[in-house]
Amino acid sequence: MRYLSSFSISVWLGLGLILTAVFAPAFTCHAQSSRTEDFNGNWFFKLSYEDQLTESASEDQGWRAVHLPHDWSVEEAFDTLNLEGATGYLPGGIGWYKKTLRSPESSDTKTYILFDGVYNHSNTYINGKLLGYHPYGYSPFYYDLSPHLKPGGKENTITVKVDRTRYADSRWYPGSGIYRNVKLIQTGKLHIPVWGVFVSSPEVSADAATLGISIDLTNEYAEAKEASLQATIIDAHGTKVAQAAYPVAIAAGDQLSLNQEMKLANPRIWQLDRPELYTLKLQLMLGDRVEDVYSTRFGIRTFRFDADEGFFLNGKNTKIKGVCLHHDGGTVGAAVPKDLWRRRLAKLKEAGCNAIRIAHNPGAEELLELCDEMGFLVQDEFFDEWDYPKDKRWNMDEQHDDAISRGSSEYFHEFGEADLKATILAHRNHASIFQWSIGNEIEWTYPRNKLSTGFWDADAGGNYFWNPTRLSPEQIKARYDSLPAPAYTIGATAQQLAAWTRSLDTTRVVVANCILPSASYISGYADALDVIGFSYRRVMYDYGHEHFPDLPILGTENLPQWHEWKAVMERPFVAGVFLWTGVDYMGESHHREGSTARRSRGVKSGLLDYAGFEKRSYYMMKSLWTDAPTLSISSQLLSKTAFRYDTDSHEVEEKVKGAWEKSIWYWPETNEHWNYQKGDSIVVEAISNMEQLELLLNGHSYGVKELEAFPDRIYKWLVPYQEGELIVRGSRAGELVQSSLLSAGPANAIQLEADQKYLEADGYELSHIIAKIYDAQGRPVRYEEEELTIELSGPARVLGLDNGSPYNFRSKNSKSLLTENGRALIILQSLKGQRGTVQLKVSAKGYSNTITLYCQ
Repeated sequence: MRYLSSFSISVWLGLGLILTAVFAPAFTCHAQSSRTEDFNGNWFFKLSYEDQLTESASEDQGWRAVHLPHDWSVEEAFDTLNLEGATGYLPGGIGWYKKTLRSPESSDTKTYILFDGVYNHSNTYINGKLLGYHPYGYSPFYYDLSPHLKPGGKENTITVKVDRTRYADSRWYPGSGIYRNVKLIQTGKLHIPVWGVFVSSPEVSADAATLGISIDLTNEYAEAKEASLQATIIDAHGTKVAQAAYPVAIAAGDQLSLNQEMKLANPRIWQLDRPELYTLKLQLMLGDRVEDVYSTRFGIRTFRFDADEGFFLNGKNTKIKGVCLHHDGGTVGAAVPKDLWRRRLAKLKEAGCNAIRIAHNPGAEELLELCDEMGFLVQDEFFDEWDYPKDKRWNMDEQHDDAISRGSSEYFHEFGEADLKATILAHRNHASIFQWSIGNEIEWTYPRNKLSTGFWDADAGGNYFWNPTRLSPEQIKARYDSLPAPAYTIGATAQQLAAWTRSLDTTRVVVANCILPSASYISGYADALDVIGFSYRRVMYDYGHEHFPDLPILGTENLPQWHEWKAVMERPFVAGVFLWTGVDYMGESHHREGSTARRSRGVKSGLLDYAGFEKRSYYMMKSLWTDAPTLSISSQLLSKTAFRYDTDSHEVEEKVKGAWEKSIWYWPETNEHWNYQKGDSIVVEAISNMEQLELLLNGHSYGVKELEAFPDRIYKWLVPYQEGELIVRGSRAGELVQSSLLSAGPANAIQLEADQKYLEADGYELSHIIAKIYDAQGRPVRYEEEELTIELSGPARVLGLDNGSPYNFRSKNSKSLLTENGRALIILQSLKGQRGTVQLKVSAKGYSNTITLYCQ
């Protein structure tokens, strides 16, 4: 029985006027001032195929202390001969985690454990009793510990078993273990459930915003309760901007939902360049006793998609300049610290990126928090598989059926709804999220889609990547309907997923990444969507807009090339792009039998490499996405390029004219050095948004060139090699900009640069230290590599070493690393509660350098 129907109390604070005010009386705290506790510390871990449920966690039994998040696979050695490139040539296994928890003294305290992500097939136990099984590795989940805890003050043992024996169960590197944060939540018996609050902003103007606040309440007492729910909204500066109080009457064992409104005067709008955030704080009082406290951040913003004009954020037409991100952090694996994400996102932001597609799974809470704070739009994606599996090694439809490659489609029907809904409930208050994606390139797993498009007909010719369909929607529909239907159809499943999504949130749009949109339009798949996403199908934009003019179009997976952005800029109806990818990622490295290609730990399609260093594609997108003067230069032997020198025009030209329009993920290799043999013919390339550039070698000009002369937006000169200094210079808005390459001698010195020299001793904060190699004259050495060795002293740990190369197979635990392009990254992390001076010594053959940090 519910004692309370919804009503509204509004309070405005501003201009000295308070319409209504309700304040709490003095109280004694029954629950914690914050109900959520960091539960990452003091775990023990053991890798074992034997049952460890009843075994005590002691070091002499092979257990070791770990601080979560933790990924055990990346701690092991790469094995390119016996393991799988799909998952980064790293092993799986069975991991066990244990931790003790003291029971609360009061029997009226509710206790929950919340996992943000465990990969995968986890069983969680309390005192040997199974709490639950959670197979999906990316959705958050929680358990109520209260019924199973020992009497007050007694110690309880939490055990988590993670079964990653299916070590090729993903198309990318997933990691293994409790690789995201864990929290402990404690409340009174009258409380707000986990994820029980939703804040939306249905009405927004410059003068006022109306907030919709949905609050769930649960009474687990044996008697009815009358309470007061007090709500306070605080802005980013700590100022209270609104307050309200709601009387609550709730029967014993009952649940209810409150749907309230609060109004803000002169709201600070969440924008890409000024991502203003608010915090809603709720306090549930029984008399003068605090039963529960709840806090959630949110942002006030509006957005809409228009089928003709694209995307609008806060009423302003805005092109989505997005990138896709997988969830690994290079050398650290899947357990990615917040500071590492912050560094990567800051670089992407500098390049003009304004949106993140989290591919192909729900994102970590910390990543979403950063996107809220830094001003990124987010597409949160649920699944890579639905009813039928993809081939983990080769993508598309399943071609293997071995046990180690069984993935999420195996449990989709049993757990898919719960995984989707848990993700929405956990993530829905993030201001950054503007789209829910129900699936990625799902069409491959339903054979009718591929066969109906006509691209694979014997007489089709061409390539589906670069050719629009030759068939009308009616012809494709006739083909589709004539083919045998599987037990589950893509349209019906899409409709179900979209319905589950909209049952919890109608404030965002439902989208999917469609690899075969011509089939998706007629199969019922597109009918489930608010926006259709095109995966590598820019040649189909016009077809989609012509035949299905009412459904907005967005590039949801695009090549990191100028031609992709050009297609969008020429079409106002295309809302934007998500480039594949923002950062290089581990896995999806398909070494087919008989291939002589060099094996790699992953994919190098990112604007940033594994170490977060900028690549040429980064500068190309920066030159397109920002107004900041951009200039990046590189060089290569003419014989190693796709160019020729025209002796008539005296220009560097493509060997195949127009080849740039079909450039795909990987950019041609060039060098960031000026070290060749005398007389070598060198192509110098410059990526820039400046209209004119001049090249000089040792003061001699090789001419001023115009950007408009290069359809691919890459300046080119042919320069006979001569030792010295190469300079490219130009100006933009009156600002002189230049970049140079210097001929360097042998490596003679190391320079160390740290992004943070003072670290909080919280066990989380990072310092990214870049080691660069120089010659005796202080010129950067990038033409040869050096083996670096590290020595660390003081209260910090080496979290990982990386050089950015896809061919770097050094273990994260290694104490040495070969540079790449004359540099390497060393990541240090503070230790919890340990303060003092940290010294890192980096040595090469015959020289070294030391940097000092401070943990405080």
